[in-house]
Amino acid sequence: MRTGSGSSQDRQNRRRRAHALGLSAETRAAWALRLTGWRILKSRYKTKAGEIDLIAKRRKTVAFIEVKARKTREAALDAVTPASRRRIANAAKIFVAEHPKAGFYTLRFDVMVVRPWRWPERIANAFEAFG
Repeated sequence: MRTGSGSSQDRQNRRRRAHALGLSAETRAAWALRLTGWRILKSRYKTKAGEIDLIAKRRKTVAFIEVKARKTREAALDAVTPASRRRIANAAKIFVAEHPKAGFYTLRFDVMVVRPWRWPERIANAFEAFG
């Protein structure tokens, strides 16, 4: 008979698999962006306020991109909660403060949905944060 250690190990294994899935999704999303003319400025940009999965630039637009690996588009959008939007927006403010030239670009918040056996889908202007 097992004690509580098995469930702890199971949780740890699930976290590892989820982390690996997230890294794979971010890599797939970055390549999809590159192939459609975007330049990746930062990947996994971390600040005290939060983390942004990808920051990309194309022409006069800088996009702060949250990547979600989900089975459906709806599930991916639902996973971007108001709290995560605030964290992303606060991290974006720090990025703009550290890179003043970014303020001259159109700034927006996108979501990349990475689904099994599908090309990653970019949802432009998925949410508003600056106002």
